Amino acid sequence: MKNKLSNIKKKALRKKAYSLKPIVMIGQKGLTETVIAEIDSALNIHELIKIRIRGSDKDERIKQCSQIEQQLNADIVHQIGFITVLYRPAPS
Repeated sequence: MKNKLSNIKKKALRKKAYSLKPIVMIGQKGLTETVIAEIDSALNIHELIKIRIRGSDKDERIKQCSQIEQQLNADIVHQIGFITVLYRPAPS
């Protein structure tokens, strides 16, 4: 069950993510199970992460981000160019 972030919360998270460096990079092989597991692990540790998606066109990047969002129950906070910011609250 996914919680929809309010615009105020998204704005605060975007501001917080500005100084972050990308933790996970998706390359030529695309979105593999290993990459999904790494993103999941990073979200468990940090809650707010940046990922870089290389080697694909805009439509493919949007599709990959939607797949990550659904599989990991995360929220896309911001997406610009090759960079996507993801947020998922830490499990209680």
